[in-house]
Amino acid sequence: MANDPLAVIRESDPALFATLGDMRECALGEGALSKKHKLLIALAIDAAIKSENGVRSLARQALEAGASRREIMEALRVVNYICGAGSMYAAAAALADVFPDA
Repeated sequence: MANDPLAVIRESDPALFATLGDMRECALGEGALSKKHKLLIALAIDAAIKSENGVRSLARQALEAGASRREIMEALRVVNYICGAGSMYAAAAALADVFPDA
């Protein structure tokens, strides 16, 4: 990532940064759910809270983990159903960068 959003934490508190990395691995590592599915859940949560940067980053990570465009869009269907159309604006803005051909 060109601009690491956690760079200030990494430089200011290496122990906290390491803890964040450990928690990320605990949350998103392979387990009963695949990493791909965990990333889709995280993407859905970020769409629900209207985090455009989060959706963008997680969509790219999900694709790298083997998710398809269709799987990402189906995760967003759930968000739309539960949280409403407002959450789709952040998702759409993020996905315009991820799927520039759309």
